[in-house]
Amino acid sequence: MGRTAGMFEARKGGGAAIALDEIEISILRSLAVQLLELIGPGPESDADADPLAALFAEGPTERPSDPALARLFPDAYGGGPGPAQEGADPDELAARSAEFRRFTENDLRARKRRDALAVVHSLNDLTPGGDGAAVLELTGELPLQWLGALNDLRLTIAARLDITEDDESTALYRLPDDDPRKPMVMAYLWLGGLQETLIETL
Repeated sequence: MGRTAGMFEARKGGGAAIALDEIEISILRSLAVQLLELIGPGPESDADADPLAALFAEGPTERPSDPALARLFPDAYGGGPGPAQEGADPDELAARSAEFRRFTENDLRARKRRDALAVVHSLNDLTPGGDGAAVLELTGELPLQWLGALNDLRLTIAARLDITEDDESTALYRLPDDDPRKPMVMAYLWLGGLQETLIETL
């Protein structure tokens, strides 16, 4: 096949390509579908919705209670210590975050759904050959959509594993095989490798 399995490589003529076996295809598709279920269908799923009304529809103002959704849709203001928050009134920051969320979260959810759907559709179009592997080629908008979905998947898994700092991932390599978190940790690290090699191709 001429490609390093499990790593994105630059595609001649632009874009990126990766060789995936049947198990990798199945895992990626399953994770993307679960991400879609987590994000939810969104208001535009109603076939009878007025497109103009949907354009001006207001989103939620409250931060999601699910830690994974809170990672995917963080507060715009007051999310943690830093120069922007020093001396600021917490109530004012909360009000500004709520206002920002009200006008941006619907669009952000729609974009994340589009990215995850692009992953599912491109995987559905793959047909593994006799060796059980297939080459996925990403062109046009697909590389960026995949990059967005891979990032969202890693954020979601990081929330489930309670990973808050990048350097904690090194300790994850040393988890014993009987640790119940091991499968999710392996997926998290694998997605990180996919994300890193895809960034390199761009």
